[in-house]
Amino acid sequence: MLFSPKEKGQGLVEYALILVLVAIVVIAALMILGPVIGNVFSKVNSSLSSI
Repeated sequence: MLFSPKEKGQGLVEYALILVLVAIVVIAALMILGPVIGNVFSKVNSSLSSI
């Protein structure tokens, strides 16, 4: 056997840590870019309302 049961559990933990890190990066990006994106949508909404 190449892998013992401990290594399978360790692999799952590593995947979970990668998912957590990706989620933290996405949340941080949304917090930084959120107001910018909100301003763009507000400008588009106001320009569509004026038509």
